[in-house]
This record gives sequence, structure tokens and C-alpha cells, in this order.
Amino acid sequence: MNESTIRKSAAASTVRGPQRRVPMGVRCAAWFAMLMFANLPALAFGQPPCPGIHVKILDIRNSTGSIACALFESEEGFPKDFLQFATNITIIKIRESQAICHFADIPPGKYAMAVIHDENMNGKLDTSWMGAPKEGFGFSNNAEALLSAPSFSAASFRYDGQNIDMTMCLAY
Repeated sequence: MNESTIRKSAAASTVRGPQRRVPMGVRCAAWFAMLMFANLPALAFGQPPCPGIHVKILDIRNSTGSIACALFESEEGFPKDFLQFATNITIIKIRESQAICHFADIPPGKYAMAVIHDENMNGKLDTSWMGAPKEGFGFSNNAEALLSAPSFSAASFRYDGQNIDMTMCLAY
């Protein structure tokens, strides 16, 4: 090796400076803290980022089929003609006998909701020849359906544009 090569090697090694070793426990703690802070918004708030109507559906008989959540802003078509008259419709898969419907970008107002468990996924609430439902159904305010579906006013609720969390149970 010539003298200039040795000087370059010596200069390169002195530029780095002394290396400091960080103990493994400190590195693990730093990684853990970073991961926790990255997930802090989800852990702390536990809500979807957009304001809206969030409905948790309980008492689903099985995980077959899907859940259809229909949001109405008037009594027209409530609840039977949800495909034609509902303001918003969400259809979701069932997970462990529960489902959650999210409606975002909903303007403040008066609404009512109808939910069906469409077990055979034909897009409607199946009924017997007498008109009794064969699949699960539910309404906001847990309005009851005795001999017919409840009225819009019985199932209606006010929405102010902020997050609203609701829980609905299905009847079979």
C-alpha cells in the first residue's frame, strides 16, 4: 500500500467517531413506545375518523348471509321499500354474530333506521304466507313490530351531525 492509501483509510476511520452501543432493552422499549404512539388515536378514541351514525347490531342468529342497514329521512317507503326510498343503505357481512353499520357524511336531521338479516341474500325480508318475517329485523329506538312494522315516528331519532353510536337488537 502506498502512503496516500494509508492516510485515506486512517482519515475515513476517524471521521466516523466512536460507536456507542445502545443496550437491547432500551432499543426494545423505544420500538414498543413508537408502535404504541403510532396506534394511539385508534386505541384512545376507538371511533371511526369521520363523524356519522354508527350502529352495532347484536343478537344475530347466525353468520349466514348479510346485514342490510337502511337509513330513512322520511316516512315514505319506511321500512318495506328500503331499496327505493332509503337515503343510505349499507350491506355488510356478519362477524361472530355481530355487525356494525357506518353512515358518514349524513346531514343533521330526523332519521329512522331499519335493519334486516338477509340470510339467503335475496335483497329482501322473507315472510311466511301470513306475512310474518322469516328473517331477523330491527328498528332504531328498538321500536317494536307487533302486527306490522312500526311507524317512522316511533323509530325516528334526531341526528345533530356529530358522532352517534347506537345499538340495535334483531328479532326473529
